[in-house]
Amino acid sequence: MTLTGKAMLAGIAGWPVGHSRSPLLHGTWIARHGLDAAYVPLPIHPDHFATAIRGLRDAGFRGLNVTIPHKEAAFAVCETVTPRALRAGAVNTLVFRDGRVEGDCTDGFGFLASLGDFDPASGPAVVLGAGGAARAIVAALLDAGCPRLTLVNRTPARAEALAMALGGPIEVRDTAPLAGAALLVNTTSLGMAGQPPLEIDLAPLPPHAVVSDAVYVPLETPLLAAARARGLRGSDGLGMLLHQARPGFEAWFGVMPEVDEGLRRIVAADIPPR
Repeated sequence: MTLTGKAMLAGIAGWPVGHSRSPLLHGTWIARHGLDAAYVPLPIHPDHFATAIRGLRDAGFRGLNVTIPHKEAAFAVCETVTPRALRAGAVNTLVFRDGRVEGDCTDGFGFLASLGDFDPASGPAVVLGAGGAARAIVAALLDAGCPRLTLVNRTPARAEALAMALGGPIEVRDTAPLAGAALLVNTTSLGMAGQPPLEIDLAPLPPHAVVSDAVYVPLETPLLAAARARGLRGSDGLGMLLHQARPGFEAWFGVMPEVDEGLRRIVAADIPPR
């Protein structure tokens, strides 16, 4: 559609940003809802991030998504952050409201939504990795009632620091205790295109367990293929990507969009098979 002088503007800031599927995703929602709006990629050098954010705010943008390497800088530039952003220690969504920069972290929301009807309170979870994605996911699982969570990371000290920061029923182990686990989540880069596969035996998982992989390139990682071969339910990283975008879209454009199979097919078609 043709933009007018009253168009609502948002975008995604990264360095680089050309790989992002967010413009395709948000552009599809904008077209579906017939909005006078645009969502644009914004390659912003790290040295200029804070200046660029203030300039975009002053230029009338509604807000931004933020991707690598700007998430820590985004947290620092905010005047206020949501409780979930504070708990996750990260910001991936900026909202410009009344001249102020507000920060939110929607990764945990997106992760839980990607699991569909899975109830985090149904049993123990095992999370592989202890980076930024792990922190948002662990916080979301604990806040949703996960009774016990085990963190497994190649650097135990990092996992211990994460456990201490979040609190709650978290145990740090050097191997994954899969027997009796209701959920296994991979937040590492293992299994991503160009990276080694994740080496883990899924045999101890009970038949009702869900296996989730934050990776979405490729859509079916070796971990998810192994889960499918055992008849386990799998959840890929594309679901998290799609759902984490919804709160930002609503904040900027006033509509809470839906994630459906049509949208998934559109974005999946832009992702290389491996």
